[in-house]
Amino acid sequence: MKRFIQALALAVTVMCNGAHADTAQVVKFGTEPNYFPFEYKTPEGKLAGFDYDIGTALCTAAKVQCSWVEVPFDGLIPALEARKFDIINSDFSATEARARVIGFSDMLYDVTRRLVARKGSNLQPTVASLAGKTIGVVQGTIEEVYVRKNWVPGGVNIATYQTADLAYADLAAGRVDATFQNVMAAKKGFLSKPQGAGFDYSGSPIIDKETLGVGVALGFRKNDNELRERFNAALAKIKADGTLDSLVEKYFPPGFISLK
Repeated sequence: MKRFIQALALAVTVMCNGAHADTAQVVKFGTEPNYFPFEYKTPEGKLAGFDYDIGTALCTAAKVQCSWVEVPFDGLIPALEARKFDIINSDFSATEARARVIGFSDMLYDVTRRLVARKGSNLQPTVASLAGKTIGVVQGTIEEVYVRKNWVPGGVNIATYQTADLAYADLAAGRVDATFQNVMAAKKGFLSKPQGAGFDYSGSPIIDKETLGVGVALGFRKNDNELRERFNAALAKIKADGTLDSLVEKYFPPGFISLK
């Protein structure tokens, strides 16, 4: 009888553990961690940043565990489709072209995009001003798409980089005339650092919904409707309870990030 009771207790324990495992869903985020302050690595090698904190808050609200997979930015959509992770979370703008391939969550936030160039250059975001100049962009980004579509045909040169830090290095060294990215990445990742001395935003903000999108969102595989709706509900929750507002205040000065 004692052995029977022990066996029964063991069976119940296994069943309970199995039920817990079924509900302890692990959701994998894909990110390119070289875009400070949105996603980056600490000196200890840990992931951090605005999007990382948003992802952590969303997983808490959605009652799932989350992990992170590091992928070059231009490989995010192929890796998502190859099921290497479940969600793109990497300052990823929702554009018409991307929406034809993947699905998007409700909007998270939006950031203005501008040129960054040496002070006094007076470069403007027009073909007339940039003809013959070289503009640095991160490979696979919407900024690259914009430059190729709108400026390259008019005689503007483009230089692509695997990370923003590489583009900043070439800008500081004079190998490119300007870079093009969102204003907060430029401010936190370059302009506020010693190598950014002597540089500033150049020209007016660039807005183009078709190419640059309508804001940043999470990216999903087209048929992952249940997961997308689960995270839309989690997003609504962290917006309503002030979590998203507090994260904006943690990372950015007023007026740089527009919540959608």
